Amino acid sequence: MRKAWMHALVLVSVVGLSACSPGGGPSPSPSVTTTATSPSTATPSPDTETTVPAPSPPPSTVPATAGPGKGNAELAIMVKPAESEPAQNYTLVCKDGAPTAESSHPSAVAACAALKDNPAVLSPAPRRTDQACTQQYGGPQEATVTGVVDDSPVDTSFARRDGCEIGLWNAAKDILGSAGGAS
Repeated sequence: MRKAWMHALVLVSVVGLSACSPGGGPSPSPSVTTTATSPSTATPSPDTETTVPAPSPPPSTVPATAGPGKGNAELAIMVKPAESEPAQNYTLVCKDGAPTAESSHPSAVAACAALKDNPAVLSPAPRRTDQACTQQYGGPQEATVTGVVDDSPVDTSFARRDGCEIGLWNAAKDILGSAGGAS
């Protein structure tokens, strides 16, 4: 009786393991050989720790608009370079894609041009719960932008805590100004 139970247990284990193998079939026999690539050209598995940071996601994470905007904006921009450093505050006022005299932004011309080219850069789509982002740290910088762009309200925050947030930050770097950190 004990021998029958052992055979049943082995059979269940083999069937269970074969269901876990690619294709759901049995695993290749041990006599099948595979060729390994040399360590210098092998691609590391996704779980391998490396010293080189992963690249930022492409700018396609920022929603595209149907075209350029009107280039009108009134924004208050606050950039905090680090926890221990004071925030830097800018005002950006654009009319038809050009800065007005009220702007205190360090790169007002570039910021107004960026807003005219892509007004949606300050209104990114909410992050999906199933979105995978590289787990890299881009720095302690944080930014808040409030105001109006082309008659649409803006109230958004930026940080550099992971690859997705770094991609959004980089897309808005002209608007965030010179205190915006490395790109």
